[in-house]
Amino acid sequence: MQAVILAAGQSSRFWPLNQKHKSLIKIMGRPLIWYTIQGLKKTGIKEIIIIQSFEQDIEKELKDYKFQNLKIKYVIQKQPKGMGNALWQLKNLLKDGFFLIHAHHFDVDAFAKLILEKQRKTEAKMVLLGEKVAQPWRHGIIALDNKVKDRVVKIVEQPEKGKEPSDIGLKGIYLLPKNFFKYYKKVKKHQYDFEDTLQLYMESNDTRIVLAEKNVLSLKFPWEMFEIVNYLMDKFLKSKIEKSVKLGKNVIIKGDVYIGKNVKIFENAVIKGPCYIGDNCVIGNNVLVREYVNLENNALIGANAEITRTIFQEDVHCHSGFFGDSIFGKNCRIGAGTITANVRIDRKNIRTIAQKKKIDTGLKSLGVITGENTKIGINCSFMPGVLIGSNCLIGPSTVVRKNVPDNTTFYTKFEEIIKENKK
Repeated sequence: MQAVILAAGQSSRFWPLNQKHKSLIKIMGRPLIWYTIQGLKKTGIKEIIIIQSFEQDIEKELKDYKFQNLKIKYVIQKQPKGMGNALWQLKNLLKDGFFLIHAHHFDVDAFAKLILEKQRKTEAKMVLLGEKVAQPWRHGIIALDNKVKDRVVKIVEQPEKGKEPSDIGLKGIYLLPKNFFKYYKKVKKHQYDFEDTLQLYMESNDTRIVLAEKNVLSLKFPWEMFEIVNYLMDKFLKSKIEKSVKLGKNVIIKGDVYIGKNVKIFENAVIKGPCYIGDNCVIGNNVLVREYVNLENNALIGANAEITRTIFQEDVHCHSGFFGDSIFGKNCRIGAGTITANVRIDRKNIRTIAQKKKIDTGLKSLGVITGENTKIGINCSFMPGVLIGSNCLIGPSTVVRKNVPDNTTFYTKFEEIIKENKK
């Protein structure tokens, strides 16, 4: 059986970490799509077709990785015209039924066998993965047959609140027949014609649902990366300290901690796992690194800093301060005294603005999420859930209470503070 990985979208909901496809964000030294490919190998898949954008960033990233006993082909979707159009690009490469998954579904091995078992038992050619969701009005929700409980009869995209046909949402792993394209030809072409084709197919063909018994990982918004880091570290992280690591006096290392080549950790630093520290990183004096911290290659943590449940991509440098439940894109520079507030003072769920809508993240703890190449001056403070774009400049002593777009200079004018105090 073949598998198709969708990795050509713009990842617009993943801003500010969407300078490349979201599946290329690195955890423990590898892009997320690498874990997806490994998950497919575990299910016995021998051939994978990856649909990527015109930039071919997926192919460029994966060229240095070797996947034994696995054939990988790349297909380009020149314009982001949706899943249906993406699939159409490779119709001539498919031999029979196939898996279709999003690039971040590295937990696919936990569900693929259940889907195949459902197909064998029911002889249905199309099998979908679903999960009970807490807010069904935000998802594509399925309606089930009244007599056959696992038979899908309809899909309703983001139904009106209170009028949902069920609480089971689609979760982005599909087993599809090759004649899916026969039905695709018949639907009107638009961004969501894939869902229309699903609907048209199930109107005349038996379609079944597999209900996931455990949580299916999602990656629409950047703050969902924290759950993914927890999953990956719990499953794959192994304690190791490379021989070239240099440890200062009184360094304490506890729990599952990986420390890469040529890392320098200075006196009195404390590392409490699970944590991943990539090659050529520097951890300064008296630094505390604890609980699901991911530091990619060439990260630098200055003296007296505390960092917890935070993701640094490559070449991020910070000095003293507190960094909690935060993400920083490649090549960010963070001045001394920076504080990322990660809990609301009233302890309610943290809400943020994404695609011009206020969204409840469902998290009690969330700091700042920052794109690539952003520079932050000394003594800056970030309120919980703030999103900062790429290539920004945040001036010293600035309190950031709202999102900052890409390529923006943002700072607090001292003169305005004086005027407010006089009033």
